[in-house]
Amino acid sequence: MRFSDQVVAVTGGAQGIGRATAVRFLSEGAQVAILDFAPQQARDLAERFGEQLALLYCDVTDPDSVDQAVAKVIEKFGALNVLASVAGGELPSDDPFDEHYWDSIVALNLRGPARIIRTCIPHLKATRGNIVLVSSVNALQAFSSLAYSSAKAGLGILAKNLAVELGESGIRVNVVAPGTVRTRVWENQQGGADRMAPLSPLGRVGEPEDIAAAIAFLTSAEASWITGVTLPVDGGQTAGPLTAMKLLR
Repeated sequence: MRFSDQVVAVTGGAQGIGRATAVRFLSEGAQVAILDFAPQQARDLAERFGEQLALLYCDVTDPDSVDQAVAKVIEKFGALNVLASVAGGELPSDDPFDEHYWDSIVALNLRGPARIIRTCIPHLKATRGNIVLVSSVNALQAFSSLAYSSAKAGLGILAKNLAVELGESGIRVNVVAPGTVRTRVWENQQGGADRMAPLSPLGRVGEPEDIAAAIAFLTSAEASWITGVTLPVDGGQTAGPLTAMKLLR
């Protein structure tokens, strides 16, 4: 019960990695606020965890929505110890250089996390809290998706700068970069997420709970001297080209 006395906000917490992250913190005793564009998708968790959980509407691309959601977290729980910024994603586009497409991707995956961090900083300073951003292995190696990869890469340097600026306030800022994880984005693709398993030395794709475990570790006391880092949680996908070379033999 590492988080029994803490309040955690999880953006994008109604499904996928965000949902697994919320459940992980709840199972370790935290009071959790799920901030999501569709929070009703986590109603079953509200029935399970009761007053320990708050479901709040939040669109990270809308400044007013972010401000209102964070204010409701403080109103409900009285403090904030951890921000897990999970909300993000790719959008379809026929033109990978389309300006409106780039604006949408950056707004969701980079500007949105920066916006909610800014809103949460005063509350995290009061508790000497923690921030974890969810990036992607796309930020570390070429896996296509130009705009998405570029926006996710921005989270790494954002975290480094914030780690330096906020360190004197006791706030740690880190990033988790997931590899291929079994989430709904793979459901309608041929072969699903499992078709990417050969790219992992461990021979499997990730589960949302794998990423949630890393987020929980980085925000726990066990990681009290870790800040400004990007931790790949990818089954070894970014270890190097040797796995791919073996597939060519």
